[in-house]
Amino acid sequence: MGLWTLLLLFLHLATDCVSLSAPANVSITSYNMVHILRFWPDPQTPPDARFTVQIHSTRKQRWKTVAECAELTAGQTCNLTSKLKDTFGYHMARVQAFRTNQTSSWTTSNLFHPLADTVLGPPEFSLSGCGNCLVLQIRDAPGTLSYHNAELKDLQKEMELNVRRTRDGAEFTLKQTYQQETVIQYLQPGVEYCVSVSFKSLINRNSVPSERRCAFTSPPPPQHTLFLVLGLLGGFTLVVVIVVGRFIFSRKVSLELLRRHLNRLKISICPA
Repeated sequence: MGLWTLLLLFLHLATDCVSLSAPANVSITSYNMVHILRFWPDPQTPPDARFTVQIHSTRKQRWKTVAECAELTAGQTCNLTSKLKDTFGYHMARVQAFRTNQTSSWTTSNLFHPLADTVLGPPEFSLSGCGNCLVLQIRDAPGTLSYHNAELKDLQKEMELNVRRTRDGAEFTLKQTYQQETVIQYLQPGVEYCVSVSFKSLINRNSVPSERRCAFTSPPPPQHTLFLVLGLLGGFTLVVVIVVGRFIFSRKVSLELLRRHLNRLKISICPA
């Protein structure tokens, strides 16, 4: 019995020494300066395994455990927004699976730069006509609740407006500094235009344009008014054609009468 006991103990210890499979696809994604770490557990990882997260700054050159993400379960994410305080530096994160007497190797993310790698989302805005122009009113510029608001505002200092005329698809782009209200001038009255807005920055090219919003510069003419205008235009054109035709016809008749009169004079002056 002593030999079997020792053998079972050896097998148990050997099993405990087998490493867990490391997580995969560790990455930091960011939207409007909200930084989220995601990873995929290995399919062979036991259900009772937990995962711990550490972050690393290239300035400090040391790994630090994220207390709020020290015992994640499979499928959970880790919000690093308040942890990556150095927005001008580069950061990495790594994830390790663990359970009692077992750990996996670390899986490390790519380098992440908060300002350059975050995705700039579009603002909410309304659009209304003002004659031969459009008024674009920013309702809300996206931001975070408590962290990095100042840095995000710096990334939102410049806007790009894409303006498209619905009738024929003609479009142009405007770049200007951020402001709550923008007037797009020199448009055609009574014509529909569609506008999309995105933020632009010298250090960040990851902007997402908004959905297009459409509005008429001024109310289009009612349908019956349009028909009336077309009818009047057609009638005026017909009158012009008749007048011109009569004038040309009368000129031809006058010339014919003049020619006959001259012939008669010639006969009377020079008899045969």
